[in-house]
Amino acid sequence: MTGLCRPSSPCNKSQQAKEHGSEMDQSNGPNEETGKVRLSGQLICASLDEIEIVQKYLPEHMRLTRSEPGCLSFEVTQTEDPMIWRVEERFTDRLAFEAHQIRTKASAWGAATSAIRRDYEVSADYQS
Repeated sequence: MTGLCRPSSPCNKSQQAKEHGSEMDQSNGPNEETGKVRLSGQLICASLDEIEIVQKYLPEHMRLTRSEPGCLSFEVTQTEDPMIWRVEERFTDRLAFEAHQIRTKASAWGAATSAIRRDYEVSADYQS
C-alpha cells in the first residue's frame, strides 16, 4: 500500500505514527484537518516478480486514487532503475490523505504490494 511502512523497512516518524494510528505533532507531520498533505518517495522492488505485480495492479490503483475526494495529484512513475518507482501524492487535507490510506490498505493493490519496500516522507502545509 502506498504510504505505509512495514516494521522491517526504514520509515520516518510520520510514517510510523500513521501506521500505528497515533497523532503527530507539527514537527513530525500532519496533525490538523486542514492544510495540504504531500507524500513523496519511492516504491522499491526487490525482484522482477515485484515489478510485474506493480505493473499489474498500478493502473487500477492510480485510477481509483485519482477519483478520491481530496486527491489533488497522484503520480507513480518508474525511474531509470526499473526496480524503483517514484511516488508523489498530494491531498487537500489530512482527512483526505487518511481516507486514501484506509482505502488503499483494503484494496487489491494493498494486498498485492504489501511486501514491497516503501521509502516515503509525509509533509503538511507544503508550498504547491
